[in-house]
Amino acid sequence: MSEPAPETTPEPALTLRGLNKSFGPVHVLHDIDLTVPAGEVTALVGDNGAGKSTLVKCIAGIHAADSGTVLFRGQPVHIRGPRDAADLGIEVVYQDLALADNLDVVGNMFLGRERGSAWLLDEAGMEQAARSTLASLGVRTVKSVRTPVSALSGGQRQTVAIAKSVLWDSTVVLLDEPTAALGVAQTRQVLDLVRRLADTGLGVMLISHNMADVFEVSDRIAVLYLGRMAAQVPTREVTHGQVVELITAGRSGDLGLARPETAAL
Repeated sequence: MSEPAPETTPEPALTLRGLNKSFGPVHVLHDIDLTVPAGEVTALVGDNGAGKSTLVKCIAGIHAADSGTVLFRGQPVHIRGPRDAADLGIEVVYQDLALADNLDVVGNMFLGRERGSAWLLDEAGMEQAARSTLASLGVRTVKSVRTPVSALSGGQRQTVAIAKSVLWDSTVVLLDEPTAALGVAQTRQVLDLVRRLADTGLGVMLISHNMADVFEVSDRIAVLYLGRMAAQVPTREVTHGQVVELITAGRSGDLGLARPETAAL
């Protein structure tokens, strides 16, 4: 009887190796290694000024990295701009959501990527796609896809922005502070949606200052400290206190940078 074939571990959705970024004399990101597995939520945390926004913008193609390697599904890629990132299947939901209040849900989800011709939009097709996407994510809080975004609550707006990001066969979704300024019930809805994104097989990176959200929804936590990756650990293997120490000092016990006091040099 032949031996069963060994199980192969799928390639991570996104991998960064040795990523560096400077602005003039200021070295913002130092040799960043980061893995975002498919089907998991990776929380990116760090204090203000740790480099989270710069790292996200490098992944999204807004900033060009000075050096390092980006692997997408195990293959090296070059992200020269936002269009390259979008074509790969990398979508970003920024904190300001970038939604147009004067358009309805369908209009926002297809903004800049409308279907149809220059003379006649495929309104029926876009409406059906919007409905299907919301349904596939289990979204029940948005009653009508023809509701103007200006009439939606903060949680509903966040839901629309996230659904928009997965409408285009995405592989990686980056969420920048998705629960900021939301109430308890709306936060619950958004966290459930974040979890469902990962459960559909997407690689999700959650940028958040809220440790309760991070521990509730993430599978692993990556901690940035002064532009360096202090640790990447499964969420179940660290405590809230350890993560706070990694954020504020770059080290917690055996975890973290060897000499955090030199990280700023």
